[in-house]
Amino acid sequence: MSGQATLPPAAQQLVDGKLGPAYDGATYAVRNPATGEEIGHVPDSGAADVEAAIAAARRAFDETTWSTDHAFRAQCLRQLHQALLDNAEAFKALTTAEVGMPSFMMGAAGFDVPVEGLMWVTDLLESYAFETDLGVAKPMGIASQRTVRREAVGVVAAITPWNVPTQINLAKIGPALAAGCTVVLKPAPDTPWLAYELGRLVAEHTDIPAGVFNVVAPRDNTVAAMLTTDPRVDMVSFTGSTATGRAIMAAAAPTLKKVFLELGGKSAAIVLDDADVAAAAGAAAFTACIHAGQGCAITTRLVVPREKYDEAVQVAAATMESIGVKDPADPGAICGPVISRAQRDRVADYLRLATEEGGTIATGGSVIDQPGYWVQPTVVAGLDNSSRLAQEEIFGPVLVVISHDGDDDAVRIANDSAYGLSGSVESGDVERAKAVAARIRTGTVAVNGAVWFSPDAPFGGYKQSGLGREMGVLGFEEYLEVKTIASPA
Repeated sequence: MSGQATLPPAAQQLVDGKLGPAYDGATYAVRNPATGEEIGHVPDSGAADVEAAIAAARRAFDETTWSTDHAFRAQCLRQLHQALLDNAEAFKALTTAEVGMPSFMMGAAGFDVPVEGLMWVTDLLESYAFETDLGVAKPMGIASQRTVRREAVGVVAAITPWNVPTQINLAKIGPALAAGCTVVLKPAPDTPWLAYELGRLVAEHTDIPAGVFNVVAPRDNTVAAMLTTDPRVDMVSFTGSTATGRAIMAAAAPTLKKVFLELGGKSAAIVLDDADVAAAAGAAAFTACIHAGQGCAITTRLVVPREKYDEAVQVAAATMESIGVKDPADPGAICGPVISRAQRDRVADYLRLATEEGGTIATGGSVIDQPGYWVQPTVVAGLDNSSRLAQEEIFGPVLVVISHDGDDDAVRIANDSAYGLSGSVESGDVERAKAVAARIRTGTVAVNGAVWFSPDAPFGGYKQSGLGREMGVLGFEEYLEVKTIASPA
């Protein structure tokens, strides 16, 4: 694939400041989703590697000044930011090759925005009030000066998915390191190389002390689970499926670790009866195609007025047909491949289920028989919100169109979900749209095409879409504990 000549050096894990192979020398192949071909091999971290990474992170937190030297942390994060900029082209080429992410996304979630976010959280570190003076009070008649301190949580296990790895890797390690935590990063086995490359940049281009940042990428779930159960780990920050999030929460419970979870979504794009339905349906179809629909916050339910249902289906189908699928290295690509054969087969199962549930395929509806892992952009009509396709996260380029009978019904449909991650509202009256948005139980909502995705805006969900927030000040504060100190006044 184009861009492979600029890929970074061979992948190595980072444990206690040292780049190298897995302890036992094990490796596994990384495949290009667009072709199915191997693009490299990476260390397959074993139990000894994960153990060493946890021990290094614990020691670095307990025995160095990393957690208390705010100025030094800022200096190191600025070095990492510069290293990312200096290696941007190779990083972007690797993202397209390893993830199958369309190159147009590199100017947004693929690279530029998360790198900007690293600078944003570094600026926040330099201005943040780690101590707050509560003044003097006399509880129980004792004059006391009270101070509230915010201190690093400790050792953080950051466990990240394959869909937008650089964005999520940096959204976790940026604020965690800025807060003074030490980190063990464990990426998804489908996209380990980007995380390993981040480790290389830390080791070779920053003054971050040994053990503060570690990267291991075991394929074995039992080995990876060590990060969720080891008492030396103080916090698990996880992004991925709701099912895995539940397992992590349960595994962390015996040691009462702090847990951050950003999980699944089945977000609704609501179109009110005074909106331009054709424009809204086209936009929803476009959104569902981005990165082959592999985004937790992508709106995959299009909820439209019943009297305009047929028009919405027709426009959405025509839009998807015009987008099609393209090699992600093509600058015009919107919908590339899905990440793996397993994911392609999972989406295919949902496409078969669509007709079994009584739905109609308006366009698409099948996998594409060519090298790599490709699925036709698909619009499904004729199902109601109780169908599995309307309730379950598919993670493919599949849009389900559902009819509503007014604003109250549209809100009911949007909220009739186990998830609550994102959504959108379109209306000819922005105040009406905002009133509907206020009733949707999700962590983010876009009104009339506005964009919430930004380093300073908190992101996360209600209900089974997770716990806590990533990005923004709230995302930084996830990695802080609060201590109140009273001294004689």
